[in-house]
Amino acid sequence: MAVRCDAACVLEALTGAGLATSAGLNAYIPLLALGLLARYTDLVGLPTGWSWLENGWVMLILAVLLAVEVVADKVPVLDSANDVVQTVVRPTAGGLAFGAGSSSETVTDPGSFFASNAWVPVAVGVVLALAVHGIKALARPAINATTAGFGAPVASTAEDVFSAVMSVVAIVLPALILLFLVGLVLAAVWVVRRRGRASGASPSPPAFRR
Repeated sequence: MAVRCDAACVLEALTGAGLATSAGLNAYIPLLALGLLARYTDLVGLPTGWSWLENGWVMLILAVLLAVEVVADKVPVLDSANDVVQTVVRPTAGGLAFGAGSSSETVTDPGSFFASNAWVPVAVGVVLALAVHGIKALARPAINATTAGFGAPVASTAEDVFSAVMSVVAIVLPALILLFLVGLVLAAVWVVRRRGRASGASPSPPAFRR
């Protein structure tokens, strides 16, 4: 059976994509943004299955985790170790953010979850967040190496700001998310080329002379 998607559906998908992409940079910012805006404004109306995001205790836990993430991601070496841990956390957060942002309902019966295609937005969010996380994790060691570690806090702060702005834009003006996604694609191309040049410029072992 064909699935029809109107303009509202497209905007919801863009909102979910923006939030999931944001989670690839910082797992907790988009979830916290959803919870705060849903609880204290009329900008977000979370479906019943996702209303736990606006629970006070959940938001407090997210805020504490965000504080830990903000500090850990700005310390050279520790940031790379943090990226290893976040390989699981960020894609998970991306799936949750896309699911909540695109108004998909959660269900308690796993059979119904898969039969109703409710898993699709969650899976897309996981993939998007994992891709962005991969770019971030590849870029950070190169930044640390070329700046003697001084670039870590600058890059991390820029990523946090970008994640926060993208989360808000995804909710308020989802059409603009396309520009953010194009920017991230260009950033990914830059990272791949930079790493390629770095590996190509590695000094070869000196030739043996008699």
